[in-house]
Amino acid sequence: MNAPYSRQEDKDISIEDKLRALHELQSVVSEVDKIKTLRGELPLEVQDLEDEIAGLKTRLVNLDDEIKNLDTAINNKKIAIKDSQGLIAKYTEQQNNVRNNREFDSLSKEIEFQNLEIELSEKRIKEFTAEMAAKKEAIGSSKTQLSEREEDLDRKKTELSEITEETKIEEEKLKAKAEKIESFIEPRLLTAFKRIRKNARNGLAVVTIQRDACGGCFANIPPQRQLDIASRKKIIVCEYCGRILVDEKINVVEDIAE
Repeated sequence: MNAPYSRQEDKDISIEDKLRALHELQSVVSEVDKIKTLRGELPLEVQDLEDEIAGLKTRLVNLDDEIKNLDTAINNKKIAIKDSQGLIAKYTEQQNNVRNNREFDSLSKEIEFQNLEIELSEKRIKEFTAEMAAKKEAIGSSKTQLSEREEDLDRKKTELSEITEETKIEEEKLKAKAEKIESFIEPRLLTAFKRIRKNARNGLAVVTIQRDACGGCFANIPPQRQLDIASRKKIIVCEYCGRILVDEKINVVEDIAE
């Protein structure tokens, strides 16, 4: 078959041609995998940094809200202290005009209660102030961390953009070539190929026999099974890893995908 890949009736396509198409498709998608490997962990690193930056921004918003709430609470306590001081002055003045000891003692208890309220409010103000200071410190460190992460993100994005730009044309050509080959392969077989490839750790769905073993999992292949594979009369998968097996000479033909 020396013509470009094109859709044909399945009955017109030999098992050998199907195996060659699958092997060629594997070669092309493996080249795409190499390009993605070249990018390394950069896409994931960019995503992680974006997530971390979003989290830091949310934290800063929350801290700012918490500080506003603490500031409101401190002001409320200051107002409460003034109210208590006003009541103390009022009750002290009333003590000068009491008619008996019972009224004097009652006012004394009110004064004592308001003094306790003042002490409690002052205690709460100190606690709120300390908490506010801690949150402001947390804001400072979070802002520093955010700035650093944003710089890291800009750098990683630049690196990723440069690598992507360098490999973009090549990757697009390979993907177009893969699509052309895929159009030649029957849907059922293509689905099986993609399923095997997805489950394979190295992305290999089609492998050759190497040194009497599966090129994917390196399990030994019996001589008779090797002969069956070399005959290219049926599609044979490795009974250990499930990859499609082809003989080493399967690619010793003119590249019909060019």
